[in-house]
Amino acid sequence: MFAAGNGNAAPTVDSIVLGMGCFWGAEKRMEAIPGVLDVESGYANGEVAGDYETVLAHERLLRQGKSTRRNHAEVVKVRFDTGRVSLEQVLAQFWENHDPTQGDRQGNDIGSNYRSAIYTHSDAQQAIALRTRDVYQQALSARKLGRITSEIAPLKVYFRAEEYHQDYLVKHPAGYCGLGGTGVKYPLAAASGDSRAAVKVPRLDGKALDFRRQLVVFATEDCAWCKQFRADVLDHWQSPVAVAVTLSIDPPAGWVLEKALLATPTIVLFEKGREISRYTGYNGEATHFWKWLGFHLLTPEQRKIAFEQGTEYPGSGSHLDEKRPGTFVDPITGAPLFRSDAKFDSGTGWPSFFTPLSGALTLHADNSHGMCRVEVRSASSGIHLGHVFDDGPPPSGKRYCINGNVLKFVPDKGG
Repeated sequence: MFAAGNGNAAPTVDSIVLGMGCFWGAEKRMEAIPGVLDVESGYANGEVAGDYETVLAHERLLRQGKSTRRNHAEVVKVRFDTGRVSLEQVLAQFWENHDPTQGDRQGNDIGSNYRSAIYTHSDAQQAIALRTRDVYQQALSARKLGRITSEIAPLKVYFRAEEYHQDYLVKHPAGYCGLGGTGVKYPLAAASGDSRAAVKVPRLDGKALDFRRQLVVFATEDCAWCKQFRADVLDHWQSPVAVAVTLSIDPPAGWVLEKALLATPTIVLFEKGREISRYTGYNGEATHFWKWLGFHLLTPEQRKIAFEQGTEYPGSGSHLDEKRPGTFVDPITGAPLFRSDAKFDSGTGWPSFFTPLSGALTLHADNSHGMCRVEVRSASSGIHLGHVFDDGPPPSGKRYCINGNVLKFVPDKGG
């Protein structure tokens, strides 16, 4: 449980119960507020038992039309020192750190148990909650965003969640956090009559990007999966597709998103300034992301080889006669696979190499078609490349028999 230092004076403590979707991310976001003493995950304002399995099971019954009893919302109970942070400041962070316009969902999490909610313990709290909702709605409307759907009601019942849910993202730093927010800041001074406009993260300039084809990663600063995506993918980016990262929820200026963003990170592929596809919910499986991108970069013939372990007809593929100095790379990730000085004429009708670049490939047993072979895949994207045999030339004695259509050749400069 998170605890902030109080100094020597005993704080005046207040608490409020907030629903922001999955309570793992909500707990982390609210713990970061100076003046918050502790945050506890729980379940509130439902008509069933207050435990995780019951909540999930009851949501399934509701979807099937087998119950009319109200389910709990996943919530966090926030205790805070009113001498250091006001309820309005706490609620400002509540509004900013999730999307309160989504109804019974938050990001990829769908169901009434993920509803946005403020559950109060007094008339004074209820009045402040309603006032902050109206202030934030003005800020959203100014940006042409939707209506707030958050439930604001007295707290009727509350259950503390199981221990393994408490401080979940502290225990599991790479755990799921689907909170993306709207990108609109809560105008704190507006509640006191100040006309200061809501602050918004600047969007990317579409004119500075590749209009023909561009990837944009929509992220947030404290999203664990955004950081993981950067470490797994972006920090090693060699793909032929240009990529840009933004903390704004808006598309690049002059460009068009097909629908609102639901979670971070969301990776959107734009062509000619319009969204053609998106990848939402990165969870550490980089090969899944590369497969998604590959379906948009590769031709149908290439996809059959890469994703269905197909084989081109001998003599029909690319690069069979390529002899220039250079590097053969993965067509999706751009990662180097083979150098041209390791290529030789095997007489088989497929580009052949006696050794790959270090760490470029993975090997897999292949017993298809009644044969015992060793399949070769790209380590970076996981796509099928071909097979390796023990009848190659020195010094390795290996023959990496590769489908030329899933290779991209990059000549050396001056080559």
